[in-house]
Parts: sequence; structure tokens; C-alpha cells
Amino acid sequence: MDLLAVDATETGDDSALSPVGTAYSARRDPGEATRELASRLLHAELGFVLFFCSAEYSLEALGPAMDAAFQGIPVSGCTTAGEITPAGYCRGCIVAIGFDRRAFAVAHTLIDDLESFGLLQAQRLTGELLESCRQASSALEGGQRFVLTLLDGLSSSEEQVLATLDTALGSIPSFGGSAGDDNRLAYTHVYSDGRFHSESAVVVMFQTRLPFEVFTTHHLRPRREKLVVTRADCERRRVLELNAAPAAAEYARLVGQPVTSLNPAIFASHPLAVRIGEQHYVRSIQGANEDGSLSFYCAVENGIVLTAMQPAPLLEDLQLTLDGLRQRLGEPALILGCDCFLRRLELEALGQVDEASKLLGQAGVVGFNTYGEQHHGMHINQTLTGVAIGSVPTA
Repeated sequence: MDLLAVDATETGDDSALSPVGTAYSARRDPGEATRELASRLLHAELGFVLFFCSAEYSLEALGPAMDAAFQGIPVSGCTTAGEITPAGYCRGCIVAIGFDRRAFAVAHTLIDDLESFGLLQAQRLTGELLESCRQASSALEGGQRFVLTLLDGLSSSEEQVLATLDTALGSIPSFGGSAGDDNRLAYTHVYSDGRFHSESAVVVMFQTRLPFEVFTTHHLRPRREKLVVTRADCERRRVLELNAAPAAAEYARLVGQPVTSLNPAIFASHPLAVRIGEQHYVRSIQGANEDGSLSFYCAVENGIVLTAMQPAPLLEDLQLTLDGLRQRLGEPALILGCDCFLRRLELEALGQVDEASKLLGQAGVVGFNTYGEQHHGMHINQTLTGVAIGSVPTA
């Protein structure tokens, strides 16, 4: 395991503190794009860079280019199913966030074997991240911590890794997103140590005296209809039967569509969810298969009960969420958002992408469209999940 810590230096002038910077580039050449990002983000106190990039780039070229552009500064990131830039939604670009070392102590590491990741490894990883943050900054002692996880979006190990890591983190809040590949569902990657990795995860711990809130929201409301998973291939995340009938046919009956019409837009508009306590956690459908089964983005098991969900106005929920964060934290320095790509598909179908982009840009949301989100050890779908960071340090 390769662990890197970002040094933090003490500053006595809080008024000069610029906690985060954001930049994006739509240049297609990796060298040109990374140099453009660096020209906007580099400064004497830059301590860590987080980026999200389209899978349309040559990753073999982009990895070294990113390393060269930010030479000596730790960088982490992942590929996307769309980017959220300071100007709103984008496709085919790179968006990056620079964290000031005076405001953030940051430690990050790569998990390169998701299948064998166990509790002992998670405890050791957490301890090393905590120690690295402590060593990085005496000025930030007493600050609070949160953790970001970026996972290979086509791995089938998310649930196991997240639950294990959450146990080790204890009370430290965590969130994250699963890497995408522009809706191709072929190869997704995370970035660490100068190159891209598959079947891997990046874990980043932040310590700061700035106020923050880890949050999640969705606009989906439960209906009365229930579907019981009566036969599943858990390893491949496939449901073969719902209510003892072929899964695709039973789902098509529920949504009033022929099986041949099932597509990502239908799945986004008619999701299913599992109820845990008083909350519903969406289990999004990836696709309908020729054998009549349905593939899911999250784990599925025999016997689980899926509740049919219906969308409420997405923009209304988004506005309420952003307003609430601003009321609780003041004007945010940054909202780092992991936004399910199915939400974006719904917005595109409704012709509301421009309006959503305006809301996100005005609120200072930067991030990416994911193949799944992570919140306190849960793997979820069709949410906007992230962290909002205030701009005024706590006493």
C-alpha cells in the first residue's frame, strides 16, 4: 500500500486563506489539458489535487501528463460518466480541484485488490491515514475529518469494500462515487501515483477546521407496488426472476412497457429500491439481458423486496438541498458532488440539463457523474451525494 501525506503549514492570516480552487479544460490533447489546469490551480500553497476526467482521453497519455503538470503535488482522481464543472454539466472534459495546504491536511492511498480487502487491512489503512494527517499539520489539530472513496465502477466488490472500510472508520463520515466510462460500461479507472488503475479504489482522508457536511439526496418517492427477488445470480448482480416470473417481463409489466422498449431512460424514470429502516435505497437497473434477466448496478440477493419508486421534481429537490446546505454552512467554498449518471439521463429526457447546470454552477458544485454513489458505507444509486465545505474556519 502506497500512502502519501500532504504537508500543511501554519498561517496566521485567515483572511488570506483560499481553501480551494477549481478549474476545467475541454482541450482534447492530454498535455494541453493538464497544462491548462495547472496554469489555473498552481500556487505556492497548493497541497493536493483531485480530478475527474472523461474516459474519451487516452489514459496512457493522460496519467503521465497529469503527473508532470503537478510535479511533486499528490494527485488522485477517476474516470467519469460526465463531469460537473464550475459552469455546470460537461462531457469530454477534465475538472480539477486544488486544496490549499493551509486549510486541509490530506492523506490518500490506493487499494489495488478489492476482492481480498478485509477488516484488518481496513483498520491498518485507517490508522495510517489518521497518522499521516496528524503529522501533516500541527495547525489543523482539532480539525474534523471526512473520507472520500473512488471505486472502479464496474467492480462487483463495492458493497464489501465500503462496509468493511466504514467499520474501520467508525464515526468519521465518508462518501464517494464509482468511476464511469461515458456510459460504455466497459472499463472504468481510478488514478493514483501517476497512472490509472482498474479493479482498484482510492481512499482520501481530509482534515480541516472548515465546517463541512457530508450529505445525500434523491427525488424518488415510494409507490405501493412491491417486487420480490425470487431468483438471482448474486455474483453477477443479475435478477433472473421477480415474483416468480422472468425479471425483465415482470418489470416491464410494472412500468407499462414492452420488454423490447426497456432502456436506460425507462430504468432512470422507474427505479426500484430496497427499504432499510425508514429509508429507501435505490437499486438501479443497468440493463435487460437476452435471457430475460435484469442486471443491476448494486448487489442483489434472493428474497429481497424491491419497492417501485417514482420521481418527484428533480430540480425542486436539488434546489432545496443546495439551499439547506447554504443555510447551515454559509456560502460554501466548495460542494464536491457525486451525481448518478441516471439523474443526468433523466434531466436530458426532460430537457432540464441547462437549468440544472445553472443551479449547480451558482451553488459551487464540482464533481462527476457516477456509476453509483457511496454514503457512510452504503452503495447507492440515483442520488446526489457529496460534501459541502464552508468558507469560514471554526474557532
